Amino acid sequence: MRDAPIIAAMCAQVLVAEDEPRQAEVVRRYLVAAGHQVLVVHDGRAALAEARRWQPDLLVLDVMMPGLDGLQVCRTLREESDVLVLMLTARTTEDDLLRGLELGADDYLTKPYSPRELMARVRTLLRRVSRGAAPAGPGPRRVGRIGVDPARHEITVDGVPVECTRGEFAILAAMSEQPDRVFSRAQLLHHTRGIDRSSTERTIDVHMMNLRRKIEADPQRPAQLITVHGVGYKLAAETPG
Repeated sequence: MRDAPIIAAMCAQVLVAEDEPRQAEVVRRYLVAAGHQVLVVHDGRAALAEARRWQPDLLVLDVMMPGLDGLQVCRTLREESDVLVLMLTARTTEDDLLRGLELGADDYLTKPYSPRELMARVRTLLRRVSRGAAPAGPGPRRVGRIGVDPARHEITVDGVPVECTRGEFAILAAMSEQPDRVFSRAQLLHHTRGIDRSSTERTIDVHMMNLRRKIEADPQRPAQLITVHGVGYKLAAETPG
């Protein structure tokens, strides 16, 4: 294999969980060439243990691993950590891919993939979130029952904090800046992960479904996260009644 080009990017701690040694080594070499500190493990239990011990900035996580699979690892870590998760999967159905997003993965990449595409995803994720840096953006705002605080990366409903993934937060943050504006799925996709050929607008539907479960009193009859059929979604400035 030719040496990977050195890419100017922030130096991060990256944990790679991949049970195929040759593939893991390719990923490791590219990450190291880009200036990152890299630790490689080959099963889910080791991934979970090292993520807790090492506190990486990013976890590159294969779904199909012995011990615990990647979905189990992601589910467990999301209950105790905000680490970035880039999921690698050989599963090709949309439902399988979106399940990882539902569990809190920040992005996914389907196998086979090129190392350069992997590195592009890594750069995008690390640009969005840098350890210890306060997120940029306007101050706290309230739309109906929903409060959005970009500096704290916090969502509240009637003053009570609600746990959201980064993708879910990005959607609410964008919509709360312009209440009652109708956003297309493509526009919301741009806010969550940028324009990406392998992402689908179905991703936004999954995020919206999860947000309604967390925010709406009746997710089947949403009062604020409104579907505008044939167009997209809007965040209603006022709730009915």
